[in-house]
Amino acid sequence: MQYLNLRPGGVYIDGTFGAGGYARAMLEAGAARVIGIDRDREAIARGAALVEQSAGRLTLVEARFSEIAAIAQRFGLRTVDGIVLDLGVSSPQLDMAERGFSFRHDGPLDMRMGRDGPTAADVVAQASERDLADIIARLGEERQARAVARAIVAARRKGPITTTAALANIVTAVLHPRPGRIHPATRTFQALRIFVNEELQELAAALPAAERVLCSGGRLVVIAFHSLEDRIVKTFLAARSRGEGASRHRPTLALAPTFRLLTKRPVVPDTDEIMQNPRARSAKLRAAERTDAPPREATAPLPLPRLPALADVIKTR
Repeated sequence: MQYLNLRPGGVYIDGTFGAGGYARAMLEAGAARVIGIDRDREAIARGAALVEQSAGRLTLVEARFSEIAAIAQRFGLRTVDGIVLDLGVSSPQLDMAERGFSFRHDGPLDMRMGRDGPTAADVVAQASERDLADIIARLGEERQARAVARAIVAARRKGPITTTAALANIVTAVLHPRPGRIHPATRTFQALRIFVNEELQELAAALPAAERVLCSGGRLVVIAFHSLEDRIVKTFLAARSRGEGASRHRPTLALAPTFRLLTKRPVVPDTDEIMQNPRARSAKLRAAERTDAPPREATAPLPLPRLPALADVIKTR
């Protein structure tokens, strides 16, 4: 809320509504209107009480946050005063065994934030060993990704892998638990979740969309929990906070900065916050303020890992 610098009477977008914490704080701070976006139908349903309490100031939309610009246009908003994106999975999703996000609660191997598209079980069943290894290595940053992929392929020959416990046991048999270390399945589950939900592609599309929607002086606040997410945000904001001079090849294309950085380094939780909320331990917050420069038409390449598309992986077998 400090970096959002909320203006009473302003219009804001909570791009990752989740349990409604940000939207509620915006309303309490005097926002005239808040648009809450979430691709999870259950999150939208849980927010019904807050919608009623808001007396018309909160609108919830079931959609992906990459659609921010189209959603703003749908509601007749040319610009908004602030956008918040709290990336990754929400606590309610983690805590519901039937959603299949956590190896700590046995449930179906689903992991979809929405209810459409392939599940994690589909990817585990159909991806080639090479693709599985690449997904786990690049999105989970798992050093033993090839061994994990090999074990998954060997296990699925004996029968389908359909539950979180089954997958966690396969990974644990390869990567033995060590005292004081994270659970051996953490990185594999993280990688599959990011891949199934196309989270990095969503983020790469949402950032330039936010640039188009924010008014001059509007704030963008992004909280990332994964190094790949944070790298994308850092790269985008660094590029957009620098001007691009014209050259003899492009004499008319001098570009002014579209953002002013508010956080040269990411803001991270202190020890007290981590003790109160252990899930915040890997959070990194970056914020920037929109300038009055027009949005840039071309988007500079962002550091997305080279991986096959989700649809292509499902077709491989």
